[in-house]
Amino acid sequence: MHTKKTVQRYFIYLAYDGTAYHGWQIQPNGASVQECLMKALSTLLRREVEVVGAGRTDAGVHASLMVAHFDSDSPLDTVFMTDKLNRLLPPDISVYRLRAVKSDAHARFDATARMYKYYVTTAKMPFNRQYRCRLFQTPDFERMNEAAQTLFDYTDFTSFSKLHTDVKTNICHITHAEWTKVTDDEATWVFTIRADRFLRNMVRAIVGTLIEVGRGKLSVEDFRRIIEQQDRCKAGTSAPGQALFLVNVEYPETLFI
Repeated sequence: MHTKKTVQRYFIYLAYDGTAYHGWQIQPNGASVQECLMKALSTLLRREVEVVGAGRTDAGVHASLMVAHFDSDSPLDTVFMTDKLNRLLPPDISVYRLRAVKSDAHARFDATARMYKYYVTTAKMPFNRQYRCRLFQTPDFERMNEAAQTLFDYTDFTSFSKLHTDVKTNICHITHAEWTKVTDDEATWVFTIRADRFLRNMVRAIVGTLIEVGRGKLSVEDFRRIIEQQDRCKAGTSAPGQALFLVNVEYPETLFI
């Protein structure tokens, strides 16, 4: 008589420097964070392990917090597993912790909010240049914030989505969008944006278009019109990926065991 194996699902909380990767998602011809994590888990659990992420970050984009889920045939010592994973994974991927969740909990579909930060600097900085977007003139951040406030008036962000994706809807609810100066750094500003979901390339397209507002190339009204036209070609050039960080993914507490 076969006893049915009880499968335990875990959320894995991790961070990564995306510089060396073609993004989170497995690619046929390039290194991905998802593949690295799956290989490490498969080595430790001695079987093929599928990993599902909370979303996909593009090539060169970083995460100070990403969440993914995987299943185990038996309960795991989460502290031991975290330590073992960190020994196996390359130096640019780090696991914070594992949390047991209900069997139907889903890292992507159960996330209620995600938050990103985008860093720009007006200084030439040799040491963190790969995590900043360099601006050669200081834009009008006040006007950029005024334009960012208009994002709350809309839910269809087709204008800021990557063309020809398989996404069924371009509806997102943005709950926070603001430029602030980084503490102890006169030359660096950060754009923080929070929403229930994001479209491919959305944050970088918004940032690129807001920078055009800050440079005086677009007015706040122009920015509003770009959203209303629902046409990606009308928006500004996407800001480079290396200055973008996924910083938080939120879930209902009811998922955790």
